[in-house]
Amino acid sequence: MEKTFNRMAGAVARATGRPSAFALCLTSVLIWAATGPVFHYSETWQLIINTGTTIITFLMVFLIQNTQNRDGAAIQAKLDELIRSGLGKNDFIGIEHLTEREVEEFRSACERAKTANAEKAEKAEKA
Repeated sequence: MEKTFNRMAGAVARATGRPSAFALCLTSVLIWAATGPVFHYSETWQLIINTGTTIITFLMVFLIQNTQNRDGAAIQAKLDELIRSGLGKNDFIGIEHLTEREVEEFRSACERAKTANAEKAEKAEKA
């Protein structure tokens, strides 16, 4: 079921991200707006667009979130592999699972290292 959902979510994300999907939605709204006088701008006429857009938005939130989660996980796995296979410290692998405070500690350590390296380079330049 998960693979089926992932395939469907990917297909919907690709389809809805195309200019033709936007054109279809725009056309639908224009047709709806043009029919306003015919239906005397009734509550039912308003309910049609409100219900339609609410349902579509509700479903798209889950599809977009699924796609972003998979993309983020794939990028993170690639970055982890680059770190693991490189000469750098492996301390950063899995950092995305830490708390915000722990990640901030890593960022602060990196900033301190950057400042220290810049000072060393400046001293070496002067010497």
